[in-house]
Amino acid sequence: MTQTLRLTFILAALSMVGPLAIDTYLPAMPAIRDQFGISEFWIQQSLSGFLFAFAAMMLIYGTLSDSFGRRRVILVSLVIYILASIGVALSPNYPTLLVMRVLQGLAAGAGSVVGRAIVQDVFSGVQAQKVMSQIMMVFGLAPAIAPVLGGWMLVFFSWRGVFWFLTLFATVLTFVVWRALPESLPVAQRTPLRLGLILGNYWRVGKNPAFIALSMAVGLSFGGFSLYIGSAAQFVTHILGLGETSYAWMFIPMIGGFMLGSALSGRYAAHHSTRRLVAFGYTVMIVATALNVGYNSFFPAVVPWAVLPLGVYSFGVAFTTPAITLRALELFPANRGLASSMLSFGQMMIFALASGFLAPVLFDSALHLALGVAGLLVASMAMWTLAQKIAPAPSLAERAAQDESRGLPGEEAGARL
Repeated sequence: MTQTLRLTFILAALSMVGPLAIDTYLPAMPAIRDQFGISEFWIQQSLSGFLFAFAAMMLIYGTLSDSFGRRRVILVSLVIYILASIGVALSPNYPTLLVMRVLQGLAAGAGSVVGRAIVQDVFSGVQAQKVMSQIMMVFGLAPAIAPVLGGWMLVFFSWRGVFWFLTLFATVLTFVVWRALPESLPVAQRTPLRLGLILGNYWRVGKNPAFIALSMAVGLSFGGFSLYIGSAAQFVTHILGLGETSYAWMFIPMIGGFMLGSALSGRYAAHHSTRRLVAFGYTVMIVATALNVGYNSFFPAVVPWAVLPLGVYSFGVAFTTPAITLRALELFPANRGLASSMLSFGQMMIFALASGFLAPVLFDSALHLALGVAGLLVASMAMWTLAQKIAPAPSLAERAAQDESRGLPGEEAGARL
């Protein structure tokens, strides 16, 4: 296995930590609700609490990795995640479970945030987009496998078995990171952990209108995806009328589209500009949303027709996300970790709001969910258009010239490993 391929798989596995903790848990939510005798609202908060904690720490992990190094931050977060997963599995009551889920959320985001910074540390230009797309493609396996796995664990074991699985996954991953993940940020390039300097950097990144618009564009387009994830239990069991082991009907089309979009985005990155890639991705999302709203306006939601538009929409999201993400990180080459944190924070806050608050309002109807996605897509397109007016993305030729001026030819960037 080449160094580039090994690094890609490690970073992809790290990016799966959060999605696994979300998606394997979805089929178990009714069982946990029934065991602890709580309401639908409170069991939804065990998901929202995780997501808000996940988002909050994403704001910090990048800065910590800029100061202490990428590898150390990832290892510490994985150890905390393992302890929290054990705590959830052993929870005797709902308050304990909720606290442990929040702690799990606090620890789950380091891999995805720091992983983005590692990609920018090691690769450049077109090659960076290819690697980011490959990471997203492998990462897409988690939401496809996780709810199906969670449903069968619920049948053969119990909801606690889900968290013993998460404990095992994180333990194996910790060993792999310890043995095989190189440090990509030399000590000489690290930012001193001084509060005034850090706050100044946050302010500098956070007040940049192009960065804000790009972050919102990514988060809002992904928000349509998260709206269905937050509604999964209701959508699968009540709207589609399927059983607890039938989550594959929803997630396989979504993640299949996601993986295909990621693969093609990386393949075409070398031949098309960021603007062209994003325009194509948004066109696909518009078509998918129109099909989704149209179908649910006239027909009852049944498989496979109710889930096929979700696969098409996911393709569009995955096709655009690597290009927009890297465009946002390119704005701050000296603070990639911090910028990655803020980008991830914005995306996860939208995820948490969509799944924790918007989903319960809309998940009584397939049409309402489809209209919710349409609204989020329109907002995402508006943010991308605004970002283009403020700081247009460079053309393919301009990007190649930038890479050459840095002395970092994209195809040879893996040598920096």
